[in-house]
Amino acid sequence: QLQLVESGGGLVQPGGSLRLSCVASGASGFTLNYYAIGWFRQAPGKEREGVSGISSGGLSTNYADSVKGRFTISRDVAKKTVYLQMNSLKPEDTAVYYCAAAGRYHAGMLLQGHEYDYWGQGTQVTVSS
Repeated sequence: QLQLVESGGGLVQPGGSLRLSCVASGASGFTLNYYAIGWFRQAPGKEREGVSGISSGGLSTNYADSVKGRFTISRDVAKKTVYLQMNSLKPEDTAVYYCAAAGRYHAGMLLQGHEYDYWGQGTQVTVSS
């Protein structure tokens, strides 16, 4: 079983930055190298949206058009942590952000929520003046 814990959310003014963290833990021998990790968000009254993802090998990433050039996904395998650096935040970025893990990777899957097996509890990001 895999557990994911997000942190780093909060209230920020438009144009500001936040860095979200997703710490993964599992059975002995667990490594991020076996899992693709995705970041998703859901705003009130809206469907869940894939924001960004990184492949199990760490070589492939993908971003939603709405965040390209502003958000960056990265990972620290030793710390079992995946980050989402969010810059130039806009009010429309306000949502609960979730990280998710999938025990397999294939091209085109990173922003597809149904491909993921494990989900964190989410962290709230509010962008407002």
